[in-house]
Amino acid sequence: MKFNLNKQQTLIIAGIVAVGIVLAWLILGTSKPQPEGEGETHGSSAETNAMPGAPQKGPHGGKLFTQDGYGVEVTIFETGVEPEFRVYTYQDGKPLDPALSQVTITLERLGRPPQEFRFVKEKDYLKGNAVVEEPHSFRVSIAARHNNKAYRFAYEQIEARVTLTDQQVKQNGIELLTAGPARIKSALQLIGEIRFNQDRQVIVVPRLTGVVESVAANAGEQVKKGQVLAVISSPALADQRSELLAAQKRLALARTTFEREKKLWEDKISAEQDYLQAQAAMQEAEIATQNARQKLASFGGELRDNGNLTRYEIRAPISGVVVEKNLSLGETVKEDATIFVVADLSTVWAEMTIYAKDLNTVKVGQKATVKAAAFESQSSGTVSYVGSLVGEQTRAAKARIVLPNPQGIWRPGLPVNIELVSGEVKVPVAVSTEAIQTVRDWTVVFGRYGDNFEARPVELGRSDGKFTEVITGLNAGEQYAAKNSFLIKADVGKSGASHDH
Repeated sequence: MKFNLNKQQTLIIAGIVAVGIVLAWLILGTSKPQPEGEGETHGSSAETNAMPGAPQKGPHGGKLFTQDGYGVEVTIFETGVEPEFRVYTYQDGKPLDPALSQVTITLERLGRPPQEFRFVKEKDYLKGNAVVEEPHSFRVSIAARHNNKAYRFAYEQIEARVTLTDQQVKQNGIELLTAGPARIKSALQLIGEIRFNQDRQVIVVPRLTGVVESVAANAGEQVKKGQVLAVISSPALADQRSELLAAQKRLALARTTFEREKKLWEDKISAEQDYLQAQAAMQEAEIATQNARQKLASFGGELRDNGNLTRYEIRAPISGVVVEKNLSLGETVKEDATIFVVADLSTVWAEMTIYAKDLNTVKVGQKATVKAAAFESQSSGTVSYVGSLVGEQTRAAKARIVLPNPQGIWRPGLPVNIELVSGEVKVPVAVSTEAIQTVRDWTVVFGRYGDNFEARPVELGRSDGKFTEVITGLNAGEQYAAKNSFLIKADVGKSGASHDH
């Protein structure tokens, strides 16, 4: 169907369209949204609140809040100084004398009471009266007053914080502990070596010259006290045994003579002088026999019924391990030769070198822990000896610890690490050493607050390797991540631990 419009009708339609366009433009212009941070006064008190939304960036790089023409810019300044709040004020976008405003800022941190900052004028800004401690992760409430009108603004910034549920904590194997008092042991770390307990080590010598007939023990073997180690043939021993046999026979004859003379004297048959002479002869024979027996005993020899006077059995003086064997079958050995060394390894010495600077620290009776350098094993003992002399070359003294060794784990010659407890002190706050991490240039412990873990920069004190004293940064009773805390550090790194000012 065709519409035939004349010129007048066309003009009327064009006018209607134009009016519609103007009305639409007016409607859209009057509904334009207000800028973020601006608001309006509510109630008769003239107290205002910032509208929700991120603050603008101010001329000094801080967070700028404006309302009804009044502006507050909050910055944290830390160039060459400890972090401090600096507040700049504005009126209608132009700098305002900071003395005309009263400002307070309240910080709310996880697990900490609120901290209030007051401000005084300095140059063209208001300066806070306290250091803004790291991390800069907190909720900020700003209260300002200008021309008898109150303004309130707020914002929140998060730094070095991650959120983990209980299930995530468990899955990652993160151990949670509570900071609190602990006993910190001051320890001295030394190196040493396991040695024979020389108080329980015996050098075996033959005491007589002879020829080796047999050897019954070898180096490394366990032997019992009294066990035969070797047999030698010794003419000197034969002479001594012969002397004892002769003395015993003379003694037997002297006793018989004495008994006969005694009976004759009692029966008034012989003179008393004969009786007394027989008694003296018997006593001399007893002395000679005893002397011969003691000489034989000093050699370790015995009289035997097999008639072999030269056989000399060398026996183990103690139970232990043969650590040295220095004779062979058919060899001639001298009376002062070291033919065996037997050591009782049920106890050993951990011998260490004490340098001059540590000599006053090491005392007899001090507790010590000895750890093997080559494998996982440790034992406890006490210092039994500290040398009185300092070596001319080493400028160090020797000290030792007696260690029980029932299983034979500690072998002489084994290198060991020795930790001496030089003192023990109780500290009010300590954490597990494995909880300590590094974030940026901070030494931190990750405190747990609800589902949040946040880095707490700490100042550390004494440590014994297991626990470390916390001087500042963490309070007693706060929960923290110990084992596997490095996983939280990794999450902080992934999330980009911002340092927003």
